[in-house]
Amino acid sequence: MLSTIQLTELDREYLWHPYTSFTNPLSVFPVRRAQGVYIELTDGKKLIDGMSSWWSVLHGYNHPAINKAITDQLHQVAHVMFAGFTHEPAVKLAKTLVDITPAGLNKVFFSDSGSVAVEVALKMAIQYWYSQGQPQRTTFLALKQGYHGDTFGAMGVCDPHSGMHHLFHQSISHHLFADAPTSKFNDEFDERSFANFSQILQRNRQKIAAVILEPIVQGAGGMKFYSPVFLQRVRELCDQVDVLLIADEIATGFGRTGKLFACEHAAISPDIMCIGKALTGGYITLAATLCNDKVSDGICRGSSNVFMHGPTFMANPLACAAANASIELLIKTDWQKKVARIETQLKQELETCRTLPGVVDVRVLGAIGVVELDEAAKVAEWQPRFVERGIWVRPFGKLVYLMPPFIINEQELRQLTQGIYEVLSQAD
Repeated sequence: MLSTIQLTELDREYLWHPYTSFTNPLSVFPVRRAQGVYIELTDGKKLIDGMSSWWSVLHGYNHPAINKAITDQLHQVAHVMFAGFTHEPAVKLAKTLVDITPAGLNKVFFSDSGSVAVEVALKMAIQYWYSQGQPQRTTFLALKQGYHGDTFGAMGVCDPHSGMHHLFHQSISHHLFADAPTSKFNDEFDERSFANFSQILQRNRQKIAAVILEPIVQGAGGMKFYSPVFLQRVRELCDQVDVLLIADEIATGFGRTGKLFACEHAAISPDIMCIGKALTGGYITLAATLCNDKVSDGICRGSSNVFMHGPTFMANPLACAAANASIELLIKTDWQKKVARIETQLKQELETCRTLPGVVDVRVLGAIGVVELDEAAKVAEWQPRFVERGIWVRPFGKLVYLMPPFIINEQELRQLTQGIYEVLSQAD
């Protein structure tokens, strides 16, 4: 077994971590195991996970029910191609997803990551209009400050200027971007804030294939929470001008905002929905793109009557088994009560950060807590300080935020919020 020193040295020599530099690498912390909300490092130190491993680990680590589902499936079939075959885990999962997502979404296409789920959604929209005899409709309307993934199609609908993909601006497809919603989640909706979106959509309706947005929460683009009325207006206008609506629920799905899916805050159903991250409870990468009859019939009754996409590991049986177990755990427990408790505590305890120098806003929605700064977080300096306090918090941009597992208890969550306050209060 490699020592901690050996692990870190070999890691530094060979491994390229996300959003990092080889010539000026950030610290990494070797993990030995994880249990519940705790991540144990190879030196024995335990960290309370405030990130849910990038927003995916709903039920904590090493959960016996999900472990069993995977090991049981492992003894049956770990993987089989999904062209010409089907299997029970995928069929059960598809039925469950249709049952729990907004009404009308009744066709399920599996893929292996959130970014690919977005790529599938974009292709669905383009192929839909091709089949309708309108091949010119290949442009998408997205929101500024939005984020939809790191693959090329997904990058094209992320904010091209303030987002993380501006380096690729000349290489990716160029689309249309409306102003981000300005009315906050609990504010009275200002109808004027919808004017820019409405003007762009109506002016370009003949070339737009779909609107794509993150419902209610703009995640990696800034962790902004906006009014459900804005989303209602988008749905109404898309219906009026006959443009498809894609909801990217990869970060918001499965209860994170206090509703099972964020679209429920506005009581709307998109034509296409992308889900991922928490789908398997953080165990195995899996994503899905759901659509309604309008989209599936529109594609399959056209001249090109098959949908042109097919991931090798589509509907992987192990991943589907994990997802079935995770969703069953979620539905059978009082997850709403857990999320409400987390929300209440985050509101109470993160509010103290508002008085600190450099903090411009504190906001909470469901099991999401955000402290926004006036300048970029000093990740290289602050990350070890968080670890010293026994917590795992990973800032990005100007944001220090929490998205803990739903099983976290009051004391564990307090250690996270206090740790954030202490580190920010000692920042230079």
